[in-house]
Formats: sequence, C-alpha cells, structure tokens
Amino acid sequence: MYSNKENINILTSLLLEWGVTDAVVCPGSRNAAIVHNLNECGTIRCHPITDERSAAFYAMGIALNTKRPTVVCVTSGSALLNTAPAVAEAYYQHVPLIVIAADRPQQWIDQLDGQTLPQPDALNRFVRRSVSLPEPRTEEERWYCNRLVNEALHAATFRQPAPVLINVPITEPLFTFDVAELPKERRFRMLDSEAALTNTTVEVLQQELYQAKRPLIVVGQMAADSFGCSVFDINELSKHFVVFAEPLSNSGETIHFDEAVRHLMAHPELSPDYTPDYIIYIGDTLVSKATRRWLRQTQAPSCLITADPLHASDPLMSLRHIVTCDNANLALLMPMLYDIYTHRDLHTNDEVAWRNEESRKMFLDKWRCLLSQWANHAAAYEPEYSQMAVVKYFEKLIEESAVCVNTHYANSTAVRLACIYANHYVWCNRGVNGIEGSLSTAAGFSLTDHDLNVCIIGDLSFFYDQNALWNNCVGGNLRILLLNNSCGGIFKQLPNLHRSPVADTFVGASHTTTAQGICAQNNVEYIAAHNQEEMQHGISELLTRKGNRPVLLEVFTDAAIDAETLSKYFRGCSCLRSALPLA
Repeated sequence: MYSNKENINILTSLLLEWGVTDAVVCPGSRNAAIVHNLNECGTIRCHPITDERSAAFYAMGIALNTKRPTVVCVTSGSALLNTAPAVAEAYYQHVPLIVIAADRPQQWIDQLDGQTLPQPDALNRFVRRSVSLPEPRTEEERWYCNRLVNEALHAATFRQPAPVLINVPITEPLFTFDVAELPKERRFRMLDSEAALTNTTVEVLQQELYQAKRPLIVVGQMAADSFGCSVFDINELSKHFVVFAEPLSNSGETIHFDEAVRHLMAHPELSPDYTPDYIIYIGDTLVSKATRRWLRQTQAPSCLITADPLHASDPLMSLRHIVTCDNANLALLMPMLYDIYTHRDLHTNDEVAWRNEESRKMFLDKWRCLLSQWANHAAAYEPEYSQMAVVKYFEKLIEESAVCVNTHYANSTAVRLACIYANHYVWCNRGVNGIEGSLSTAAGFSLTDHDLNVCIIGDLSFFYDQNALWNNCVGGNLRILLLNNSCGGIFKQLPNLHRSPVADTFVGASHTTTAQGICAQNNVEYIAAHNQEEMQHGISELLTRKGNRPVLLEVFTDAAIDAETLSKYFRGCSCLRSALPLA
C-alpha cells in the first residue's frame, strides 16, 4: 500500500517511468511517507544513510557507477542544506543527482515553527531545475504536479546531466498508507536528444586544427567511458598530435605533461619551442595547476568542445571557438580530428591540410621526447618511504593483479600522486575539488558494483567524512587506503607558507588522530603500517583479504619527508635539461 498523498504518488510513479533504480534515504518524519513509497514500489533499491551530507555523496557515487538518475531523499529544514556540498560537486561533474526534500506547508514557512526555512531556492545556484510540488485537489493541479516532476527529471538527464531539487510540501496527517496502486503518469520523452555534430562544424574545426603549426589537445576530467572506446581514441590521437590527458580523462595511461610543463616553467628559454599556437579543450578541469597557468600564459587561441554551449567556460582565457558535442558524439568526433592521417586519399589535394605538416611533426617530436624522458624518470625514481612510495607500490600491484579494481582518489596530494603513477581511469571529486565526500562517493559507488573499490584518501579528508562508515549497507568490496601524515600534507608544498606561525595548527590542521577507533566502532577491519615492509604487506592484504565488511589500511608517514620526496621527484628536471632536443 502507498501513501495517500497524491503528490508523493505522482512523484514515485514518474521516478519509475524515468528509470530510477536507486535511492539513498535519510531518517526523518516529514519525508517518511516518501521513503515508504520508494521502498514499497519494489523496483527502487533503498540505501539508508543517516548523515545527509554523506548520503548525498553516496547517491552521487551510485549515479557515477550506474549512469542513471539517483535519488537522495531528506527531511525538511536544515537536512536539505546538508546536501549542498554534494550537489555542487554533482553540478560540476554533470551527475544526475535527484534531491527530494520533504517540506512543511507553505503557510508555515518563516513563522517561528520548527524546520520551516524556505526550501525551494536553497540550492538554486547548483541545480538546473528546482520545483515545489503542490498537493493537488483538482485535475489541473494534478497536471501541474506531473508537469513539474517531468520538467525536473528532464532537466537532470538532458544531454549533459545535472542535479535537480524536487521539493515536496506535505500537510499532516503524514502516515496514512491506504492507496493500493500508483497512478499511471505520462512522461516527457525526447525524440532527438543528441547535440548534433554537423559535417560543416567538423570541417571548420579540422581547418582550424590543420592550419596550426603547433596544435595541442587538452582532455580534462570526463565520465568513465565518455568516448566509448576511449583508450583507443586518445592513444590514436596522441600518435598525431600533442595530447595532455590525465587518468581522470580516460587516457588509459599516464602522460607526464605536468612534470614537463614544470620543467619548461623552470627553464623559460626552452618554452618557445614547446608553446602551442592552437588548443582544443575537451572535458572539464585539469588537476595540474601548473599546466593551467602555463597554457594561459601561451595566449594560444582555444576551442572548447562542450555538450552545453549555453554554459561555456573559458578556462585558458583565450576562447575563440565553441563546438557543441555531447558525450555520445565524442566517439565520432575524435577520429575526425586525425582524419587526414587515417584517410589520406581523401585529403591528398587539400593544400591547407598539409601546408604546416612539417611544423606539426617537429612540434610533436619535441613533446614526445620530453614526455618520454619524464616517463623514464617516473619509472626509475625510487621514493623513500612516503605517501609517494605508497601510491607507486599500490599502482604497481593493481597493474600486476588479475583482480578488477576501481580506484577512487581523494583530492589534495592523493590525486596528484595518481597523476604520476595511474595507468587507468581514476574516479575523483574534482568538480569543486573539495576534501569532503570522497569516501562517501566511493562507498556509494561500491553499493551498485561487484568489483573491488579502493578509496585512496588523506587523513583530513578521511576524518572529515568518517560518517561514510556509519552505515551497515557498505560491504566487503570497499577498501580504504588511508594516507596519514598527521596533517594536511598538501600545505607543506606551498611556497613560503612555512614562514607563518599558524601554518601547522590552523592551516595544516596538525593532529594525532588515528582511524583504529573509528574502524572498531563501525565494524571495519583495520590494518596499520609504519614502514616500507609493513606498507607493502598491508597493500597486498588490502587487495586480497576476503570478508563482508570494509577493510582499511592506515599508512603512517612523515609529512616533511612526504613533501621533500615529491619535491625531489620534480627536481629531476635538472638532469633532463641537457638531453632535450635543441631548437
């Protein structure tokens, strides 16, 4: 039996029509009838998570894995505000997060009653659509309620997905469940949902690319498998053009452009030979701050390829062209960029296409040489016992392992180390780059995935998000590699910050906390490592131990050694200078 609240029943029916299969539900009285319906319908899996902030990230993790719109359902008042960090992250990662918030009747908002803040506009900056459902009493109001839900779910899933808010005011009594069946509701359906990629657009883009003497293609963060056969496309592209792509962008291998760019910035006399004159930018943010800064300094005209031209960005401060292309068409576009090489017979007489071929090849050869030397340096560099050594060994082990592993890197130092050593796709909350929610996102992902899911996370991120473990629904396929150096280690790498007397206590958040007690109270298996041998044994245990509860390996390192080890790695550029090709 379902709730007797008609707006809730209309909402539930349409969630089913739009293919929702998972909902993260939070405790509360005002939203209890919604949670009841979600559970009662039978085809939506409900995952109970107590902390709303953690719950919203759980839902985002599920959506990242299933590629379906996913619900997080919260009660009224401040509960909704707790979802804001995840909603912002989902907005910039283009995740179809459906926030459903119960609400008090409109007449009681701002009337000194409990949990009666104005909810419909609470998340407006970071949701594509916000609707507040009426409690229908007429056919016209039922139509209006249906329309609003359809509009919200359409907005969440159209082309480039985005979070939405569905606010549900509910009058008392709240808990009457006497409706036998959900209503049959009409759904909006797009007959033409793709952003058209015309031949004319492709030809113009090819012309701009081929006219360049030093073209560069940047691929920022993208959803997993955005290109279909993504690894092939990027690898094939890099045979003909200089490509900057991180493990967050489906590159399938580590391209050491961050190190190369740092080298060029340290030796500006070399930079002109490596400076692009045209840049194609695909995807979202780059982890490498040095690269973003250097690309802006080049002032090379750029072209943005995006699924949402109405919200185009200018990340390199040099935007000249915008190409509308959704993820479905990227797999078609990528081979077209190197069409002159794969279909030479069609371009034999195209003078413009081949006019600058010699310059393009010289540019590509120079970059190949530089990137190759940094790849060799990364392989040969043996870091002393540190967080860098941990990630290098972990990545080596999963590369050699026959077990399928999804890796979820938290922000700050962890994801930067991934960009050095990961030769596979990496999940990471780089939408707004916050430290909160990384563990919850990985945990949510693991709920709808059968493979091993490992979250590599720093101590501050972990302790901030420890409520992710305060749930019985997480299981044995969630593993946590906790890098604990007793502070925010990333702050040790910031120039001159050490001169401030508040650097450690107030900025870097120095502490003496461990995860052992947290693991004990949440029934999480705990392993500790304090040296190289214990670390290597612990990682092996992390990847092979069997069980139905999460396993956590806490690796203790020294923050000063962590910083110096990484700094020493990047100083390797000095030994490469003499080996670089001359202009």
